[in-house]
Amino acid sequence: MSAPLAPHCLIGDETVTTARTLPVHDPSTGEETGRIARGAGDEIDRAVRAAEGARAGLWGGLDAAERGAIMGDIASAIRARAGELAVAEAHDVGKPLKQARADALACARYFEFYGGAADKLHGQTIPFRRGYTVMTLREPHGVTGHIVPWNYPMQIIGRSVGAALAMGNACVVKPGEDASQTALMLGRIAIEAGLPAGAMNVVPGLGQEAGAALSGHPGIRHVSFTGSTVTGADVQQAAAGRAAPVTLELGGKSPQVVFADADLDAALPFLAMAAVQNAGQTCSAGSRVLIEEAVYDEVTARLAEHFAGLTVGKAIDDPDVGPLINARQRRKVGDFLDCGATVLARAPLPDDLPEGGHYVAPTLFGDVRPDDALAREEVFGPVLACLKFTTETEAVAMANATPYGLVAGVWTRDGGRQLRMAHALEAGQVFINNYGAGGGVELPFGGVKLSGHGREKGFEALYGFSTLKTVAIMHG
Repeated sequence: MSAPLAPHCLIGDETVTTARTLPVHDPSTGEETGRIARGAGDEIDRAVRAAEGARAGLWGGLDAAERGAIMGDIASAIRARAGELAVAEAHDVGKPLKQARADALACARYFEFYGGAADKLHGQTIPFRRGYTVMTLREPHGVTGHIVPWNYPMQIIGRSVGAALAMGNACVVKPGEDASQTALMLGRIAIEAGLPAGAMNVVPGLGQEAGAALSGHPGIRHVSFTGSTVTGADVQQAAAGRAAPVTLELGGKSPQVVFADADLDAALPFLAMAAVQNAGQTCSAGSRVLIEEAVYDEVTARLAEHFAGLTVGKAIDDPDVGPLINARQRRKVGDFLDCGATVLARAPLPDDLPEGGHYVAPTLFGDVRPDDALAREEVFGPVLACLKFTTETEAVAMANATPYGLVAGVWTRDGGRQLRMAHALEAGQVFINNYGAGGGVELPFGGVKLSGHGREKGFEALYGFSTLKTVAIMHG
């Protein structure tokens, strides 16, 4: 691993230091391990100007196939350094090493996918009046802003920056202040792999400083934001003043619905893992399981056995569940753990965990009521709530009875029920007899209701990171 650089922003191809810095803490130990730059309005403005220069210069002058080739080289470079990126992510986020490495490889896959798609998004010709030829063109917005959260920095950079670059945009990235290291590493890797200077800029800092400056900057033509519902509303309001489009991927309270005819052997690993991956700090976490009454006792007993056997430890030791990101998040999750609901199982915390680490015991709750906070509010921790239902109609009502609508899972062998549930559930993605489809770079992702709007991943993301121009030629 190369020696760490001083706290900096990546603007163009330069490492730009700032007068102010922020501490970096390892969630596994609570110890300060370094500092990052505390960028703000000046650095954001400089980054936007660098991006505008790239758009007007070398990056904007490349054709789609040339952009795609560079993105393929970036993907290869990310793969080659996946181990180094994983270690950095484990220390930054507290993510178990195996999960962090999977994120690095997923990031590479996004750049590979969007590099291959760069020259394959076509316009149309439209039948119109005699004497006219009408066509549509897909064009980049220009400079796009990307506000990336701390829980999945590499994956979210891959899916948003990758799509934006494929369309020919230049990007300014504001990573989460709790986890900026891999964003800076990816920016440098991209430049070393041939991305022209200014096409991807990275400015760490606080949300209320660098993030607000980015979402409100007049040079930003599109904003991609992943994070909380409250902050998402602020970002959208800031962009609205100049009518800039915004893609919002916000919170979730995603249900998995288990019917009595489900293949329980297939379902159980998904039911458990979807709740505790990344210590439950996942917007699309399957954080509540709705179970048909006839199999409720069996499902909860098997889930309890699984939860009791989960290992908890330092991220670098690659346990099942690592720490939460910071003390604030640990306190928030702790409030849910003390909610008074029935505890069915709780994984043990080892005695030798670092005292300053932000650990909570993965916990399974049973007999949760639909109106309980555990059933309606996003916990963002390794907590799974089990609810009981008796009819399909009741299951749909319970599944939709939250302000969120990001992801849902359904477990049943009944083909008719599968289709009815897919139509009835209020969610941006519905998985039948699986959950998450292994990440699915190709699968459009986003929410409804308070989970946001717009879509990332797949070809749909390319539509969002481009604007449609209609050209009507009258030639007689």
